[in-house]
Amino acid sequence: MRQSATANGVGIVDALSSWARDFEAVIDSMVAPDAAVPPVLADAVRYSVQGGKRVRAFIVTRICELCGGTAEVAAPAAVALECVHAFSLVHDDLPAMDNDDLRRGRPTCHKAFGEAEAILAGDALLALAFEIPAMRIEDPAVVKAVVAELANGTGWAGMIGGQTTDIQSEALPPELGLVQRIHRYKTARLFVTAGRLGAYCARADEAHLAAAGAFGQHLGLAFQIADDLLDVIGS
Repeated sequence: MRQSATANGVGIVDALSSWARDFEAVIDSMVAPDAAVPPVLADAVRYSVQGGKRVRAFIVTRICELCGGTAEVAAPAAVALECVHAFSLVHDDLPAMDNDDLRRGRPTCHKAFGEAEAILAGDALLALAFEIPAMRIEDPAVVKAVVAELANGTGWAGMIGGQTTDIQSEALPPELGLVQRIHRYKTARLFVTAGRLGAYCARADEAHLAAAGAFGQHLGLAFQIADDLLDVIGS
C-alpha cells in the first residue's frame, strides 16, 4: 500500500484517494467468506463494505506509520474499523432508522437484499470487526487492546450511544449541548478509535496514544461539521 506524503507535494485528498484504491484489495482479502457462509449473506456483506472514502482506515494506517509501525501491521485493525462503519451505515439506512433508499450512489442494503438480510449483514459485519483482528494480529496484547478499543468506540458509550441520543433528540428542541454530544459520540468517537487503533498497532506509548485519540476527536468533529455544511450548500 502506498504511503501519503503531503511534504512531497501530494495533497491529502489525492493521497487518500490513491491509498483507498490500494486498500480495496486488502478489504477483499480479509472480508472473504468461506463455503459455510450462505451466499446471499456473503453477497450482502461484501456489497455493504464496498466503496466509501476509507477515511477511518486511512487514519489507522497513517497513525500506525507515524508511531513507527507499518501499513501491513495496521491492516487488520483498519479493515475491522471499516466493517464497523459499514455495519453502522447498513443499520442506519433501515426503515426503523433513517429509511434511506440510496447509499454511495446505489440502493441501500435493505433495498438490494431485503430488510431482514440487511439486518443480518450488519450483524455479520460487526462480528467480522472482532474476528479479523483476533485472527490476524499476532501479539496477544495488541489483540486485547484493539478489540477493547473497537468495543468501546462502537458500543453503548460510543457510536451506538450517539445514535441513540440522535434518535431521542428528534422529539426535542434544538440545543447546542445536545448537538455537540451527538457529534462527539455518533461521529467523532470512531475517529478517536481510528487514531488509538493505529497507535496500539504500533505499540506506541501512552503519550502517543493520547495524542492519537485527541487528533481523532478534533478531526471527527471537523468531519461532521463539513458534512453538515455540504448537506446545506451542496458539494
